[in-house]
Amino acid sequence: MNNFNQFKKMFLTQLKLTLREKQAWFWGIFFPVILMVIFMVIFSGSSDDEFQSEIAIVADNPNPTSEMLLTQINQLSILDVKSGAPVSRDTADQWVKDKEVDAAIVLPESAEDTSFVLVVNKEDEQGVTTQALSAILDKLVQQANLAAVGAASTFDIQFESVTSGSNELNYTDFLLTGMIALSIAQGGMFGMVDLVEMRRKGLIKRLRMTPAKMGIFGLSDMVMRLLFSIIQILLLSLIGVFIFGANLFINFPSLIVVFLIGALSFNALGYLFSSFSTTQNAYMGVANIVSFLMMFLSGVFFPVETMPDWLQPISNLLPLTYFAEGLRDSMVYETGLFSGTLWFGIGVLVVWGAVAFIIGSWLYKRKSIIAVR
Repeated sequence: MNNFNQFKKMFLTQLKLTLREKQAWFWGIFFPVILMVIFMVIFSGSSDDEFQSEIAIVADNPNPTSEMLLTQINQLSILDVKSGAPVSRDTADQWVKDKEVDAAIVLPESAEDTSFVLVVNKEDEQGVTTQALSAILDKLVQQANLAAVGAASTFDIQFESVTSGSNELNYTDFLLTGMIALSIAQGGMFGMVDLVEMRRKGLIKRLRMTPAKMGIFGLSDMVMRLLFSIIQILLLSLIGVFIFGANLFINFPSLIVVFLIGALSFNALGYLFSSFSTTQNAYMGVANIVSFLMMFLSGVFFPVETMPDWLQPISNLLPLTYFAEGLRDSMVYETGLFSGTLWFGIGVLVVWGAVAFIIGSWLYKRKSIIAVR
């Protein structure tokens, strides 16, 4: 039997075995979809909404200064004053404690008083809403100071944003490509668990005693897993675009290269895990730890640049970081094949895949020699 016929028969056999396995359907197709939907709902549900905060106002002793500040606060459309009028300090404190409002603003008690108080819940002291309210009130203070001395504001900030992609891009696009990278990576790292069971039952040893070539056996297994990854990327993209409104601007040559190199690299990692795992539980334990660490350190949910400075060098060593960035470049930013950044990431993935495959092959060969002795 020639090599092509061997490959064809092994591929069809492994495909049938995989399709008959219900767990393969769940972990390979449905679990990534469920995971992506959960994270998309959690992290992108309100990302496109404008900032809005509900506050309480305390003005126990109305005076010209408090009335001037109250007028300015009421003019801010992003602040919604609960009950529409000032309330007592006790009522405001209780609303903050019960989290019925995001904060309470206590206006000056006299015209000569030059400060007011921002009351927030202790649990939300470091929250985004508190920081935003603090910045808004700081702006009001600056304007009040200028008005007090009769000066006008000289400098102003004009906010603009630029992107290498389309202006339609938003956080949903970032998250979608990260989730696709994570799903394909998990498929590769968890997909080689069958090798552990085959080796434990002696099936690989028996296969070696037949005319079948082990290289073709491994190639057919990898091609079958690539087929699963193609289904994953298509399914997740369709859900992201049609359900969550993601925008994709795909450069197909770049996407094909990044996808193939990335999927093969993570298959090689799964092959490495199977080479030293003696049981399926041991394999799944190692794959879970590695997957969990890379999930949160590789810029899947948030850009690596937003992480602490001491953590970023670790992120920059992980293959999922470059796989997610590569998919993002080719699916969102429409980056072409001539990008140096894209090829640097591909190079890192190749190194990870080659090293994992070489070490895994060496461990398999070493165990085989020991078994013969």
